[in-house]
Amino acid sequence: MDAILSQKFRFYTFLSILLIVFVHCYNLNNRYLQPFTIVEEPLTITTFVEYLVSNGLVRFIIPLLFIISGYLFAAGDGQSYKTRIKKRIITLFFPYLTWSAFALIFTYCFQQFPSTLQALRDAQLDQLGDNRLYSLFSWRDLLLRWTIFPIAFQLWFLRCLFIYNLVYPWILKGLTKHPKVWLGLCGFLWLVSFGAHFIEGEGLLFFSVGVYVQKDGLDISKPAKWLQPQRWIWVYLVASIIKTILAFKLQWGVGSFLILSLLHKITVLSGLIVVWFGLDRLVIVCMKRQWFVSLCSFSFIIYVLHVPFVCYAICYLFRYYPALQHYRLLLFFILPIFTILTALLIGYSFKLISPKLYSLFTGNRG
Repeated sequence: MDAILSQKFRFYTFLSILLIVFVHCYNLNNRYLQPFTIVEEPLTITTFVEYLVSNGLVRFIIPLLFIISGYLFAAGDGQSYKTRIKKRIITLFFPYLTWSAFALIFTYCFQQFPSTLQALRDAQLDQLGDNRLYSLFSWRDLLLRWTIFPIAFQLWFLRCLFIYNLVYPWILKGLTKHPKVWLGLCGFLWLVSFGAHFIEGEGLLFFSVGVYVQKDGLDISKPAKWLQPQRWIWVYLVASIIKTILAFKLQWGVGSFLILSLLHKITVLSGLIVVWFGLDRLVIVCMKRQWFVSLCSFSFIIYVLHVPFVCYAICYLFRYYPALQHYRLLLFFILPIFTILTALLIGYSFKLISPKLYSLFTGNRG
């Protein structure tokens, strides 16, 4: 892999993590946004901006991270499969369990104070729908929330990525022998929004795309004529805006599901094209700054720390600052920045005090 591509991967990984924080900082009445979510409140400037950003413009980030992950894993085929899986246990599986446990402990501590307990209940983060005190849970309940249904729900990416690494030989076999059939099948699963707990269409498709690009030696440094970002940016913006407006106007049903899902796919694909091929100058400028390169090394700590903190903080602040003009929109932009800076400070301090422990908890990153 050449140096330019390596720099782009680092830049876009860091950018994606920053944008993930904004994705999870929306404060709409709908606490869980899916691509086809119908918003059950009036369309205002605040709700429009939040939905447009969180459930439209930046939704390319997870597919982009899967593509990068697939490419990098395929590039390591010089090592044995067994050796790489052992490494993935350290870089993916162990951090998954570690930070899932941290989120449980963090939540338990906040459950002990009446001033924060209500915010935790309002956040409704429990994936099994049971937001009682952890002291009322059985060990089996806690074990499920530690291993399979983490309160830090963003960790699903690590879990799915680990599974795709495990089944990589079969993915590679499909791409090698029948690439069109395999990618077509994965594309179909993505289009119909297939999702099981350990395997889902979006991750499988874009991880496979990353593997295919690396193995086929495709040139992704410059866009083909039909992939010019100057053209696709209009598709990207128009699809995102139309989807946002319709999310407030449509009624829930099969028709709205199909329309919003299709617009979501168009937004994701066009967003990938625009961002990957349209920000080369920004990549060059940023990656020449040593301070920016240093910040990139803290991507993982931002990723694992921001949830459940931001979700609890939103509900907590809503209780104390509802009279502040435009407080919802202000929180949407200020809270992510505060969260990112806090995570950077924690990561930097953690690394400075105990670099070996920091390396262990972040899967040898940074």
